[in-house]
Amino acid sequence: MALTTSEHAQTQTHTAHLPQVTEPRNPGMALDLDWVARVQANTSAIERRCAALPARRSVKKTHQAAWLLKAVSCIDLTTLSGDDTEMRVGRLCAKAKHPVRAEVLQALGMDGLTTGAVCVYHEMIPAAVQALQGTGIPVAAVSTGFPAGLSPFHLRLQEIKESVAAGAHEIDIVISRRHVLTGNWHALYDEMKQMRDACGDAHVKAILATGELGSLRNVARASLVCMMAGADFIKTSTGKESVNATLPVTLVMLRAIRDYFDRTGYRVGYKPAGGISKAKDAITYLALIKEELGDRWLQPDLFRFGASSLLGDIERQLDHHLTGAYAAGYRNPMG
Repeated sequence: MALTTSEHAQTQTHTAHLPQVTEPRNPGMALDLDWVARVQANTSAIERRCAALPARRSVKKTHQAAWLLKAVSCIDLTTLSGDDTEMRVGRLCAKAKHPVRAEVLQALGMDGLTTGAVCVYHEMIPAAVQALQGTGIPVAAVSTGFPAGLSPFHLRLQEIKESVAAGAHEIDIVISRRHVLTGNWHALYDEMKQMRDACGDAHVKAILATGELGSLRNVARASLVCMMAGADFIKTSTGKESVNATLPVTLVMLRAIRDYFDRTGYRVGYKPAGGISKAKDAITYLALIKEELGDRWLQPDLFRFGASSLLGDIERQLDHHLTGAYAAGYRNPMG
C-alpha cells in the first residue's frame, strides 16, 4: 500500500468534491428480500480479520505522511454540540479551508489541501455556507431528528427539505433502528426512499447507528436495504451512541458496498463516524478500504471520516515527520 507524498500530490484534488460528482448517482433498485435474507455475517471470522489488520498494514516515514494527507482530504470536519455558535462554525470552516499549517503543506508539496466537507446542525447551515463560499467545500447537515430519529416522520422529511433550501449539499439522515431490530425491511426501504427523494439534488448519507442494531448481520442487511433505496453513502454512527465506528462493522459495510456494486454497477460511499481520533487508526481504515474496495474508494467523493479531533492528531504526526518533534497544542488549533 505504498504511496509517496509526490504520488499523492499527483492524484489529490485540491478542492473537495460532492459525492458521486464523477460517478453516476446510485438510483436505487426494487427491494429484493431474497437477497436481504441470504446475507449473513461470520462474526468470529470478521473479528479475526480486523484484529490482524493494524499490525499487518503499518506504514512509516514518507508513506505514512502521504496516507495522513489522504486522510485529511477525506474528513467531514464536524461540530454537533448544543452550544454551537456562528462564530464557532466560522472558525471550523476556516480550519476546513486550511486544515494543516501552510509551511507544513509547502514542505510536503501539498498546497491547497482542504477537508472533504464541513458537517453541522441545520441552524448552522447559513453560517457554514457563507464561510465556505467559493471554496468548493460542501456543507453537510445532520437531519431527520438527529441523533435518535424519533420525531414525526413528516417533520423529518420537512427538515431535510429545509436544510437543502438553506444550502446544504449533503444530508446525513438517521434511520429508524426499530425497523432493523424487528426485521421490517419494507418499512426501512420505504423510509429511506422517501428521505432520498426529499433530498433532491443533495446527496444523502444514511446513518445506520450500528452500535444499536444488535448484530453484524443486521448491519449488513440494513446497509443493503439503504443502498437499494438509493443512499449515496452509508455511515456507521451518529457519534452519540455508546459504540460507534469499529473495524468489524466497517468490514461488513464495505463488503455490502462491494456486493451492491457487483450487482448494480453503482458505487456507494462509506463514512465511519465517532471514535476515530488517532492518526494510526485513520491509516488502518484507509488500508481496509484499499484492500476491500480498491483505490477508487480512496477519494473524498466515496469515502469520508466523520471527525474533528482526528485532524489535530494528524497535524501532530505530520509535524513530527518533518521536524522529529511533536508541536505544542497551540501550534495546531482547531479554529
